[in-house]
Amino acid sequence: MSTNKNPFENTKNLRVRIAPSPTGTLHVGTARTALFNYLTAKKYGGVFILRIEDTDLERSDVKFEKDILDNLKWLGINWDEGVQNDGTYGPYRQSERIEIYKKYIQNLLEENKAYHCFCAMAELETQKADMMTRGLAPIYSGKCSHLSKQETDERLKNNTPSIIRFRMPEELISFNDLIRGKLSFDTKLIGDITIAKNLTTPLYNFAVVIDDELMKISHVIRGEDHISNTPKQIALQKALGFNIPTYAHLPLLLGTDKSKLSKRHGATSINEYREEGYLPEAIVNFIALLGWNPGTNEEVMSREELATKFSFDKIQKSGAVFDIKKLDWINSVYIKKMPQDKFLEKILPYLENKGLIKKSSAENYTTQKGKDVNSTWLEKIAALEQPRLKKFSEAGETTAFLFKDIDYDAELLRWKNAQNVDLKKSLEYSLELINNILAENFNRANLEKTLKNAAKEFNLQDAGALLWPLRVALSGQKTSPTPFDIMDILGKEDTLQNIKFAIKKLDK
Repeated sequence: MSTNKNPFENTKNLRVRIAPSPTGTLHVGTARTALFNYLTAKKYGGVFILRIEDTDLERSDVKFEKDILDNLKWLGINWDEGVQNDGTYGPYRQSERIEIYKKYIQNLLEENKAYHCFCAMAELETQKADMMTRGLAPIYSGKCSHLSKQETDERLKNNTPSIIRFRMPEELISFNDLIRGKLSFDTKLIGDITIAKNLTTPLYNFAVVIDDELMKISHVIRGEDHISNTPKQIALQKALGFNIPTYAHLPLLLGTDKSKLSKRHGATSINEYREEGYLPEAIVNFIALLGWNPGTNEEVMSREELATKFSFDKIQKSGAVFDIKKLDWINSVYIKKMPQDKFLEKILPYLENKGLIKKSSAENYTTQKGKDVNSTWLEKIAALEQPRLKKFSEAGETTAFLFKDIDYDAELLRWKNAQNVDLKKSLEYSLELINNILAENFNRANLEKTLKNAAKEFNLQDAGALLWPLRVALSGQKTSPTPFDIMDILGKEDTLQNIKFAIKKLDK
């Protein structure tokens, strides 16, 4: 880790960037990298830039670009300059910068710092396999680097397929990584790299160098999987006479088995978590802690608090484990803090998607069993759900019995070793008691007082003898909210109906 407590202290015109490729949806790793760049800019008074690296025309798709932009905005990771927010150094899509790249490719060719390579793919694969068999680094042999200008022009004239390679100078390239300290690479083990398929199709390592220079990027903060690209990019920067930005490589995201995070560990795209019902502030809070900590035991922090407390000296080198249980816990904390009306608004679509309710009017819904309910009834459901949910998609999992007709195994009614005759006696006692409660007194507070007193009268030593069969009769579940909560929501008529249904089950 860097020994410099504030590596940005003497930095003027701090400019950082995130440069995703629209070849897939926004990955949590990309979102984490975007967040760290965003927090760096906020903390140290810099500019955060978003550009889109879409030169891979075969795999790039506008729908993926939309997903990336939409989900970054949803997370609140807003950029100061870039796509949809033009600045001085655009355009910010690589596909709109082709003529810029072409000029620099031509310069390298004219200065003999790059050359056309005519080796067929099959030949290159054979060379690679041979070198690996002999335990050598699988680098390009340099076969076409010796072609004369005349030979090259002749082949180009004959439309012989080619790519463009950069002549990698043989040297030791070192740089000081803000997280990992000094790193060194021998370019002999890299060889002449491909920088473009042709004059109008640049490849990643070349295009990113041009963009970072022309957009005046001062610090490149990205994942550690890019470390091997850094010496290649520095060699290109030197050849082009560019400034060399300061690099910082973030730790990889790992699954709980400590392997690189992938789909086999679960969802990896922000959109999947969004659809599952995680809050953006919870996701931002969680991914901020993947590879960084505030130096305290504090774990729940707002976006504004993160921007204040963030510091580069607290970023770790080792991989960060993506623990879904921790995300669930953080999300549940944010859910509990929500105003109840906002919480209800969030869970309604999930209840509808599960078929538990459907809209019947502007204000009302109809439950699966055909009962018309209003917002007051649904607010009671929300009050039960909010303290228990880890994510909105869980809505209805423990309260589904309130929306539909129930059925269950009569064995669930059994309290300890009670016989059916005792269970029936318990339920009949509850039935009579509840039937005698006036409609105007049928509320949670009165139900709890009445039933708890009745439980003592029914069995002085064991209140569960009355309350357990009653709760199961009302919910049809082994675990559920209290019988008082359930009755308050069901109402008197449905409460009595459910108890009668349970008594019939014991008669069978």
